[in-house]
Amino acid sequence: METRGVWLILFLLLLAQCTLQQSTPKTRSGKKDSANSVAIEELKKQISDIIQELNLLKEHQALQTVCLRGTKILGKCFLADPVQKTFHAASDDCLAKGGSLATPLSGDENDQLYSYVRQSIGPEEHIWLGINDMVTDGQWVDQAGSSVRFKNWETEITLQPDGGRSQNCAVLSTTANGKWFDESCRAKKASVCEFNIV
Repeated sequence: METRGVWLILFLLLLAQCTLQQSTPKTRSGKKDSANSVAIEELKKQISDIIQELNLLKEHQALQTVCLRGTKILGKCFLADPVQKTFHAASDDCLAKGGSLATPLSGDENDQLYSYVRQSIGPEEHIWLGINDMVTDGQWVDQAGSSVRFKNWETEITLQPDGGRSQNCAVLSTTANGKWFDESCRAKKASVCEFNIV
């Protein structure tokens, strides 16, 4: 309903702009020409503002849809995808949806993500996390290239990360209570996309 109202206002402003341009005679005095130019620029600004507001409404509506299908955790929406894909395919899929691969920023967020994965994908699944050490072995970064502050590597049994240059992507394991493991980026895993809620 709000979208229709925005489109109606946009249409009326465009109609007013066209009418203003057609009704002014070609031979005008300098004052009229200047006043009309100011009015046209103001209309253009209003149209631009309306388009920006419409895009924000569309984005907000899309986030609400994601949150309804997924779950909200600490200012983010998470949406599980049980289809197993390589790290890069899963990452590209999340980016195409307007999000990124899930990257927990705290122990609490990691625990809630672990619970969500167990419920939505299954109790014996691994999901890709949005972190890797592809550029420099041992330096784990998120998808924006920033160093990862929170880490939840499994260190008691297998001393993760242990894959060296052959395992440059990270997974969250539901069988290891949400602990992280490094994995070959070519392996196929399920994934969870995260979307920041504005």
